[in-house]
Amino acid sequence: MNSKLTLRLDEDLIQSAKLYSAKTGKSVSKIVADYFALIDKKLSGRQREISPLTRPLMGSLKKGKVSEEDYKKYLEEKYL
Repeated sequence: MNSKLTLRLDEDLIQSAKLYSAKTGKSVSKIVADYFALIDKKLSGRQREISPLTRPLMGSLKKGKVSEEDYKKYLEEKYL
């Protein structure tokens, strides 16, 4: 059951939320609902269920030793 909720937010934050909503095609209500669902999931300690198809692949790749700085540089070169 959906219920109405009124939030009081800074005007700049509201504008940012509307811009993000337009970019992603999700309503502000959906974005807020997804965020609260994520918080609820983290607080309750529930972990994401891994599909049977994916489970056998876990651990098959070596963890890379890429620094955060190198990763940022890679992303900047790729997207900027």
